[in-house]
Amino acid sequence: MDALEILSDLENVFPYFQPIFSADEQSVIAYEVLGRYKSEGNIVSLGTFFQDDQIPDEYKFEVDLIIVKMALEKALKLDEEISIFLNRNADLLMYGHGEPFLQELLAFEKKGFMLNRIVLEISDRNYTGDLDQFDHLLQYYRTYGIKIAIARIDSESSYFERLGQLEPDILKINLQALKSTSTGINFNDVLFTLSLLARKIGATLLFENIEMSYQLQFAWKNGGRYYQGYYLQPPAAEFISREILKDRLKEKFHDFISYEKKKLEAVYTTAEFFQAKVQEIVMKNRSATFQILFQNLIKELDQIAFRMYVCDEDGFQKSANIFKGKEGWITQSEYIQKNWSWRPYFLENIIKMRNERKGILSDLYSDIDTGETIRTFSFPMNGEEYLFIDISYQYLFQHDQLL
Repeated sequence: MDALEILSDLENVFPYFQPIFSADEQSVIAYEVLGRYKSEGNIVSLGTFFQDDQIPDEYKFEVDLIIVKMALEKALKLDEEISIFLNRNADLLMYGHGEPFLQELLAFEKKGFMLNRIVLEISDRNYTGDLDQFDHLLQYYRTYGIKIAIARIDSESSYFERLGQLEPDILKINLQALKSTSTGINFNDVLFTLSLLARKIGATLLFENIEMSYQLQFAWKNGGRYYQGYYLQPPAAEFISREILKDRLKEKFHDFISYEKKKLEAVYTTAEFFQAKVQEIVMKNRSATFQILFQNLIKELDQIAFRMYVCDEDGFQKSANIFKGKEGWITQSEYIQKNWSWRPYFLENIIKMRNERKGILSDLYSDIDTGETIRTFSFPMNGEEYLFIDISYQYLFQHDQLL
C-alpha cells in the first residue's frame, strides 16, 4: 500500500467496527475500531500502513486521528454500556508524549462520551523507547478511567513479566494459533499460564479471530468472557443490534454446557470405578509388600495404567516406580525417596484424601517423562501412605470423554 496515496487522499480514510460479544449477556458489549481506506472502489485494511516501520509516526498519527474522531463521533449514538477498543502500539501512543491523543479523547468527553468506555488495545513489541515512561503514560491514562488491553500472546518469560507489571484489564488471545496443530500443545500450555495470571491480576480474557464453532467452544471452555471474530460478526461500517446473536449464542452455550456435563459425568463415573476397584485390591493386600500389591493391581489395570508408586503424606516416595514400558512392567528403584510435594495441588490433594477418605482423579496434564497427556488416580491407603496410579493416554483416548 502506498503511504503517499493515503496521505493525499484522507477523505477516503474511515473506521470499520468489529463487535465484541460477552458470554454472560450473549450480546454486543464493545466494538473494536479498525482503519479502512477506499481505493479505486475497493475497501482495504490500513493494518499494513500502521505496521510499516518506514512510515513516520506523525503520518500514522494523522491518519489514526481521523479514524478515531470519526469512530467516536458515531459512538456517541451507542448505548452507554458499550465500550470502544482503540488499537495502539507503543510508538504511536507515545507520540507527543501521549498528550495530543488524550486531548482528543477529552474533547469527546465534553460531548458526553465517558472515557471509562475507552479500551486501549496496546502492544509494546519491538518498542525501543523508555518502558518506564510508557508505563507511566498508561497509568496516567488510567486516572481518566481508560482501560488497558494487551493484544499479544507470547511464550517469552519477559511477556509474562510485562503482564505482571502492567496488570491490564483485558488479555486478548488470538485463536489463529489453534489452526496450527504443530503449536497446539505449546499454545495450550501458554493459555493455561495466561488464564492463571489473568485470575491473579483480575483481568478478563477476550478471544479474537474466532472463525469456527470449535474455536468459540474452546474460548468458552478456557475462561473467555469476551469473543470476537468473523464466525460471530465481520467488521462493518455501521453498528449492529446488540441482541443480534443472543438466541444463537444461547443455543451454542447450551450445546457446550451439555457436552461439558457429559465429560464431567464421565470423569465422575471413572473416579468411582477406580475408587471401588483400587479400594478392593488395597483392602485385600493390607499386610502385603508393595511389590505384591502392585502385582495384584497390574492384574486388574494392565490395560489402563502405566505407572504406580506409593508416597507418604509429605510427598516422599516409599516404593519403587512400577512402570510399563515396551517390554512390559519394570521396577524403577531409583525413585525411592524422591519428593513430589513441589507438584501443583499435591499437598492440597493429600489433605483432601485424608479428610474425605477417598481417591481423586486428576485433571488432564502432560507427563514429565513421557510427554503424553494423562490423568492420575490418587488413593489413601491408610493414614500415612498414598497410592498413585498414572492412567495411560491410550486408555483416555479409548474413553474420549476423559480427554
